[in-house]
Amino acid sequence: MSRARLFGSLCGLVFLLNLARIVFAPLLDVFIAEFAIGEATAGLIATLVWVGSASLRLPTGWVLTKVPRHRVVVASGVVLTASSAFAATAMTVPHLMAGALLMGVASGIYFVSANPLLSELYPSRIGRIMGIHGAASQIAAVIAAPFVALSMLVDWRLALCAIAAGAALGTAYTWHAAKGTEMPTAGRADREFVAGALSEWRIIVTALALVGAAVFVWQGVFNFYELYMQSKDLSDRTAGTMLTLVFAAGVPAFYVGGDLADRFPHVPYLLGIVGAFAACLLALTLVDGLLALVVLTALLGFIIHALFPAADTYLLDTLPDSTRGSAYAVFSSVWMLTQSLGSSVVGLVLERGYAYDTVFATAALCLGATIVVLAALERAGRLPS
Repeated sequence: MSRARLFGSLCGLVFLLNLARIVFAPLLDVFIAEFAIGEATAGLIATLVWVGSASLRLPTGWVLTKVPRHRVVVASGVVLTASSAFAATAMTVPHLMAGALLMGVASGIYFVSANPLLSELYPSRIGRIMGIHGAASQIAAVIAAPFVALSMLVDWRLALCAIAAGAALGTAYTWHAAKGTEMPTAGRADREFVAGALSEWRIIVTALALVGAAVFVWQGVFNFYELYMQSKDLSDRTAGTMLTLVFAAGVPAFYVGGDLADRFPHVPYLLGIVGAFAACLLALTLVDGLLALVVLTALLGFIIHALFPAADTYLLDTLPDSTRGSAYAVFSSVWMLTQSLGSSVVGLVLERGYAYDTVFATAALCLGATIVVLAALERAGRLPS
C-alpha cells in the first residue's frame, strides 16, 4: 500500500511537470500582447522550457550516484514550485525566460530520477508502471489549452500560480509517501557515473538507433501538424482539433503500449512500433478526405505515444542494477536533444519550398529503411536485448 501511495503521488507530480513544459505554448499570443514582443522572442520562451528539460539530465545522473532517487525526485518538485512562482511574477521578458528555463530544468531532473525509481519499485511490471505514469503525464498535454483558457478568465499568471500551488502540495505528499515506503536497494550499486554509462554503451546506442530517428521525425510532424492539416484544406478550428486528437490518443496509448512492452520481446516490439509509425505517416500523406484524416490522425497519435513507455521499458528492464541510473541519464539526455532538433530541421526544409506531403513521405520512407537494417541486425543477434 505504501508503494501504491508513492506511485500515485509521482503520477500527480509528473502531470504537473509535463503541464509546466507545455503551458507556455498556448500563452505565446498573450506574451506577444503583454510584453510587446515578436513571434521569434515568444517562441524562444517556449523553446527555453525544453532546453531546460535537457540541460541538467546528465548532471542529475551523476547526482543519482550520490543521492537516493526519491530525494532527487522531491528536489525536482521543489524546483518546479519555486520556478513556477518566480515565472508568475515576471514583469520583464528576461525574468519570464529565466522562469521558463527553470521550469524545464525541474522536469529534466524529475524524469531522470523518477523513471529508474519506478522501475526498481515495480521490477516485475516495468512496462505497465511506465505506461500508467506516462498516461498521467500525457493528460497534461490534452488539457493544457483548456487550462490556459480557463485561467485567462482571471489572468494568465493564474495558470503558473496554480502549477506552483499544485507542485507544492504534490511535493509535500511525495516526501510524506516516500518516508513511509521501504525503498528498493537496487540502485545502491550504481556509484560510478562515467564508468557505468560507458560500460552500457551498446544498449544506449541500440536504443537511440531504434527510437531516435522516430522521435526526431515526430517532433517535426506534431509541431507543424496544424499547418499540415490546413494544407489539406481543413479549417483552422478543425486543424486544431486534429492536433488535440493526436495528443488525446496518447493517453490510452501509454497504458496499452507499456502493458504490451511487458509481454513482447523488447527489440522486435520497438521495431514494430517504429515501422507502424512510418507506415501510418506515409499513408497520411496519400489521403485528403476528412474521415481518413481523422482515423489516421488518431492511429498516428496512438502508435507514436506507445513508443515512449516501450523505449523506457527496454532501457530500464535491460540495464543491470549497477548501471541503470547512470546509463539511463545518458540515454535520456541524448534522446531529448534528438527530439528538440526535429522541428527546426523540418521547418528549415519547409522554408526551402518543399511540400508537407513530400517532406513527411520522405521521412517515413527513411524510417522504413532504418527499420529494415535494424531488423536484419536483430535477426543476426547483433543487438543487445
